[in-house]
Amino acid sequence: MKRSASPPLPVSRCLARLGEGISLARRRRHLTQQDLAARIGSSANTVRRMEAGHPGIAMVLFARALQVFGELDKLEQLLETSQDTVGLVLMDAQLPQRIRKSRRTPESGGF
Repeated sequence: MKRSASPPLPVSRCLARLGEGISLARRRRHLTQQDLAARIGSSANTVRRMEAGHPGIAMVLFARALQVFGELDKLEQLLETSQDTVGLVLMDAQLPQRIRKSRRTPESGGF
């Protein structure tokens, strides 16, 4: 079995912060790791790994945890296209400089 390379440091830090957030949300709701595991359909060990920021945890488990916490909409907003400034700048750079009317007329058989 091939072992994947460890993620870059910014990714590891982000996963650790996400895990801390999951842990905090769970404890604020007075749920044990076993309780959360049962509600998301996993084991308590998986919840421990999730809270530790382990990079091998499936995204669906994070989504299920967010659903349990009533925060699933936050996941949907992660890459809101209207807020994607880089993507919008790239699209704007490809816009034509000028817009010209077609020389075709409906009478000549064109559109």
